[in-house]
Amino acid sequence: MPESSRPWWRTESAMLLFLLAAYCLWVGFAVGFRGDHYFLILLSLVCWTMSPATRRFIKALGVFILYWVIYDSMRICPNYEVNDVHIGDLYQLEKTLFGLPSGLTPNEYFGIHHNPVADFLAGVFYLNWVPVPLAFAIYLYFRDKVYYLRFAWAFVATNIVGFVVYYLYPAAPPWFVSDYGFEFLRDTPASPAGLLRFDDLIGFPLFGSIYSKNANIFAAMPSLHSAYPVILLYYGLKRRSGPVNWLFLVFLLGVWFTAVYSNHHYILDVGAGALCALVSVVVFEWLFRQKRVKRSFEAMAAGI
Repeated sequence: MPESSRPWWRTESAMLLFLLAAYCLWVGFAVGFRGDHYFLILLSLVCWTMSPATRRFIKALGVFILYWVIYDSMRICPNYEVNDVHIGDLYQLEKTLFGLPSGLTPNEYFGIHHNPVADFLAGVFYLNWVPVPLAFAIYLYFRDKVYYLRFAWAFVATNIVGFVVYYLYPAAPPWFVSDYGFEFLRDTPASPAGLLRFDDLIGFPLFGSIYSKNANIFAAMPSLHSAYPVILLYYGLKRRSGPVNWLFLVFLLGVWFTAVYSNHHYILDVGAGALCALVSVVVFEWLFRQKRVKRSFEAMAAGI
């Protein structure tokens, strides 16, 4: 039935207004409004009213908006208030498994041995850890909407699994150990760590500004920075994207290297992030192969 022939309270527009009102109440009472909240509300309203094409597009972005709402809501209950933060034990395990003959962890080695070329490339890779997967998602949206939904929901599923692990196993990043040692400090400010060298190269506090907005620094395990390129490469290979997959592989290796080189993650965090992505994608794809789920996704694709 066309929207215009339905009672107003059963239309998609009424549902949007209801969701935006609920979102405003949630943010206002639980999270606190920031500029990005106003931007999201304005974007939703503009896209919904501008044209049928932009309306379909904002509906398609709904899955990523869901991810953002969940992530943003984690601010109201930091993971370190749920479980103890792992600092020294994680550091010692990293050193046991991946320690160098010099007695240093790989992070500590790169903290001593780094160069401007690697610093610049590290910054480029880490700046694109979201834009590249998002660009691929937009490409899929215009080429194959079912694949777009598969990619988008696998992305969100991976994040939800990662968020659960954050609360089960709060973990300090390696830069925390370098700067503060092994004692938990609740109000420690976020740090760009080794990415500060990229800021020095370009003469602008880019990563300093980005990481100043980090709500919780004790979420290093798993590394979702390292998970996203796995999802990207998986669906690139599955869709047979050709030579582009080599770029996705380079991107994956670059992000993994940067995670350790920049002192933001241990190798253990990177491995956990990759495993988180693989398990989430495999389980999701198994569900997608079920006839009822597949038909539901095909119906959703027809509406965007």
